[in-house]
Amino acid sequence: MPLAHPPGHAQVDFGEAIGVIGGVRQKIHFLCMDLPQSDACFVKAYPRETTEAFLDGHVSAFAFFDGVPLSILYDNTTIAVAKILGDGKRDRTRAFTELCSHYLFRDRFARPAKGNDKGKVEGLVKFSRANFMVPVPHAASFDDLNAMLEERCRARQRDHAGRHAETIGERLVADRAALRPLPAVPLEPCEKRAARVSSMALVRYRTNDYSVPTAYGFQDVVVKGFVAEVVILCGGKEIARHQRCYGEGVFVADPLHYLALIETKPGALDQAAALQGWALPDVFQHLRHLLEARMGNRGKREFIQVLRLLEALPLDIVTDAVTQAIQIGAVGFDAIKLIALARIEQRPARLDLAAYPHLPRTAVKTTSAADYAVLAA
Repeated sequence: MPLAHPPGHAQVDFGEAIGVIGGVRQKIHFLCMDLPQSDACFVKAYPRETTEAFLDGHVSAFAFFDGVPLSILYDNTTIAVAKILGDGKRDRTRAFTELCSHYLFRDRFARPAKGNDKGKVEGLVKFSRANFMVPVPHAASFDDLNAMLEERCRARQRDHAGRHAETIGERLVADRAALRPLPAVPLEPCEKRAARVSSMALVRYRTNDYSVPTAYGFQDVVVKGFVAEVVILCGGKEIARHQRCYGEGVFVADPLHYLALIETKPGALDQAAALQGWALPDVFQHLRHLLEARMGNRGKREFIQVLRLLEALPLDIVTDAVTQAIQIGAVGFDAIKLIALARIEQRPARLDLAAYPHLPRTAVKTTSAADYAVLAA
C-alpha cells in the first residue's frame, strides 16, 4: 500500500553492528530516528541498548533536528512498553512517560512482530549498517564514533532519496517547519533507581558496585545511570560520580571515599581494595618512605593525612606541595598543607601580614613592673 508521510513525524528503532572502540572489537547498538517525509536521519551508537541510551538518543536527535516531532512510531520495546493491554493500548514505562511528558510528542506503536508498520526506520537501520558501519568503524571512544556518525547524517542531507527531485536537506525544511520547539531545558537522559548504601560504602547498580564516602553507610540514595556516568545522590546532594562500567560484578571505587576510614585504621593502607592500582605520582611513595623512616607508625598516619588533602585540593597542587616540601626538607603534613594552601591563595608560604591588609593590627605595649602592683592589692 503506498503511504503518505506528512511533515513533522518520526520513527525510531535500534540496530546492531560491530565496531572497534578504544582498540576493543565489540558489538555496538545504535539508535536511529527517521523523518519519513524528508528521509532525514539521525544515528547514535551506544555500548548497550538500555533505558539511558534510549533517552539520550532522543534528546540528541531532537537537538540535531532542532525540534520535537509531532509523533514518533516505535516497536514494542520493553524500554518504552511495560505491558500491552487487551484493547491494544500500551502501559508505558516510567522513563518513557517522563520522556513523552517533557517533550510533549504523541507516541505510536507498531503491531507486535510487524516491522513493516515502521518500514522507513527499518530501512534506515539497514542503510546505516551497510553505509555507516562498513567497513568496521574504528574509534578511540564512543564520543568519537558518534561525532563521525553525526557528520555522516549531515552529509546524507545532500543526497537524493527515492524518486524525489529535491535533496533530503531541501525536503527537511518542511519537516523542521512542522516540528515543535525544543523545551527550555532538555530532559536529563538517565535511569533513576532507589538504592541503599551497604556496610562497605557501596551502592549496587546493574550488577556493579560503586563506592560512596564511608560517612554515608546504610543511607538511602538515588542512583542516576547515564550512558557514560553513574551519579549517586543522598538527600538531593551529589555524593559520588563514577565512570559507567558495562562489565558484571565489577567493584568501581574512588580511593578518596575510603581515606577517612583508613585514617582510623592505618594498618589497612596497603590492603584496602579501593587503593589498589591508584596511580599517584612517584613523589608520594618517596614521601611515605621519608615519613616512615623518621616517624615510624606515626609517619604512616601523617602520610594518610597528606592523601586526605586530595579530598579538597587538586592532585597537581598537592603533588607540587609534596615535591617542594621534600626539596626544602620540611617533610610533614603541616608543612605540605601550608605550602598547598599558599599556592591556592597565591601567596608565599611564609606568613607575611603585609599580604593581609584587611586584618586588624594589634598593638602590644611593653609591660612594666608597676603593672603587677594591682595583684598585691
